[in-house]
Amino acid sequence: MASEAKDVGILAMDIYFPPSCVLQEELETHDGVSKGKYTIGLGQENMAFCTEVEDVISMSLTVVKSLLKNYNIDPKCIGRLEVGSETVIDKSKSIKTWLMQIFEESGNTDIEGVDSSNACYGGTAALFNCVNWVESNSWDGRYGLVVCTDSAVYAEGPARPTGGAAAIAMLIGPNAPISFESKYRGSHMAHVYDFYKPDLASEYPVVDGKLSQTCYLMALDSCYNVFCKKYEKHEGKQFSIFDADYVVFHSPYNKLVQKSFARLYYNDFLRNCSSTVDEESREKLAPYAGLSSEESYQSRDLEKASQQVAKNLYESKVQPTTLIPKQVGNMYTASLYAALASVIHNRHETLAGQRIVMFSYGSGLTSTMFSFKINEGHHPFSLLNIANIMDVSKKLKARHVVPPKKFIEVLKLMEHRYGAKDFVTSQDTSLLSVGTYYLTHVDSKYRRFYDVKGDGVTTTAMSNGH
Repeated sequence: MASEAKDVGILAMDIYFPPSCVLQEELETHDGVSKGKYTIGLGQENMAFCTEVEDVISMSLTVVKSLLKNYNIDPKCIGRLEVGSETVIDKSKSIKTWLMQIFEESGNTDIEGVDSSNACYGGTAALFNCVNWVESNSWDGRYGLVVCTDSAVYAEGPARPTGGAAAIAMLIGPNAPISFESKYRGSHMAHVYDFYKPDLASEYPVVDGKLSQTCYLMALDSCYNVFCKKYEKHEGKQFSIFDADYVVFHSPYNKLVQKSFARLYYNDFLRNCSSTVDEESREKLAPYAGLSSEESYQSRDLEKASQQVAKNLYESKVQPTTLIPKQVGNMYTASLYAALASVIHNRHETLAGQRIVMFSYGSGLTSTMFSFKINEGHHPFSLLNIANIMDVSKKLKARHVVPPKKFIEVLKLMEHRYGAKDFVTSQDTSLLSVGTYYLTHVDSKYRRFYDVKGDGVTTTAMSNGH
């Protein structure tokens, strides 16, 4: 069976993000910070967030049901389901088990896989697990399904504007329009306390912002170095960012994405890639050639110079990937794949035959650089159909902008409710679209119950206890 699995990768995608968002510009005013601190300094425009009726489980249920319906996939055809998330709902029970309700209805309980967790990297781990399964002798011919779901929230302070929320579902199988180039993969794993969640009584992380940015760039350098070596070993020629048509980054905030692409440009300069760095750029970067790695991470002058010389390439190779992350915010595990969804939305008509390089990072730390080769695909698994089904523009336009004051009230309520039992939500579904799952209540035994917004009629509640 495994010998039949060629061009394994992403066959189909769907995305869901909450209909409530706050404008970063209004948040700047509310927080009393300098104008442009969030919009220019972080490079963000809007931030989505879950109200009391939504969470990572409801978003996951919504996006999985939507993908199966929109691509006309029989739930019996799913053989592996992997979830990537760092939003802890239960310390034992995986989010995957809640999603099984959708498949139990069709009599399919023979589905492997559970949750993967390590900060923002869990979605990539889940994706690799599904791809490896399809490529293995264990594959039974059915599809894999990957779900990345997170609600990123922060305590009051400078990190709060880097929140967001979303869920993405990806169908995995052979002959995919978005297929893996597995032989080029490069990873970097280490032990660092840059961002972590040790307080189980709180949803908020402990963050060392400066260290986290340095760790991200250090991991990027290491992954790129390994990726290039593997490419050169297989292809017999040097790799540079010119060999990538698009470069997709995990995006905690857009300014870091800009710095990261500039960092790859600087790497190409150090590796003497003539295809990337022209004479004028070489002269501008020459003063920084002798910096140690640590010095280079702290040099504002290098950061500025490298962004300047990489600007034109950034516009063509990275800008098309930034739409959803800038509009929704940091989605943790879903962030990287929301950026991929942005490229498909913006460039689906011209992607065939091109290469997309991906950089996945999770604090603590785990990171991998890998690449996709884009194929024509066939309906329903074509890039055009994926773009049409995700319908990113419509979903973004349909959102409701909430004043910062209301946003903070919601966060305070969620703080109070985190890990709580025996409460009923408002069940206000006025902003939710038909087919969206929502939390109705948590009983005295901490069991969570969900309903689906119907077309005038609410369907039967779904819960972990049916």
